[in-house]
Amino acid sequence: MTGTQRRAQLLDVSRRLFAEKGFDGTSVEEIAARAEVSKPVVYEHFGGKEGVYAVVVDREIQALTRALSAPLEEGGHPKALVERTTLALLGYIETSEDGFRILVRDSPVAQATGTFSSLIGDVATQVEHLLADQFRSQGQDPKTAPMYAQMLVGMVALTGQWWLDARRPSKDQVAAHIVNLAWNGLSGLERRPMLTSLDVE
Repeated sequence: MTGTQRRAQLLDVSRRLFAEKGFDGTSVEEIAARAEVSKPVVYEHFGGKEGVYAVVVDREIQALTRALSAPLEEGGHPKALVERTTLALLGYIETSEDGFRILVRDSPVAQATGTFSSLIGDVATQVEHLLADQFRSQGQDPKTAPMYAQMLVGMVALTGQWWLDARRPSKDQVAAHIVNLAWNGLSGLERRPMLTSLDVE
């Protein structure tokens, strides 16, 4: 193998191991054994487990960012945007199961930026501007848009984590139900929501 081919092989092997066992459960010995190379080869290419993990995570973040950015940039009706973004996330999960498992796991080398949670936060920031416009047109307080954006994006992300293992119903059905809850809930927002189950003194 050339150096480039070996590096690609080590990344593929490591990606599968990190998805199966997580960062803590994976060792350089296992990566080397599965790739049928010696440990020094792994160190030569990546400097250790942290190095290979960082490259794997960075690649997955880039892939998911590309998947989610396209529907957000298309614009259009907010409901269509929710549909496209939901389908994009579920599509990424469907085609990159190992990558998604790695992203949603916490690890000692995960930083405040370049993680799944920071990416979801970035998506929420983009969504909040769209929601603010929608809220203004409906007479709602646009200042609440950031909070609703976190709720909406969080709902999609957590449902995606559940669907990663459940895989039923189909991707399109899950997306339709998410949009049903999100859109029909958003279209009936009260201007000043209050909890009715609590005694108010």
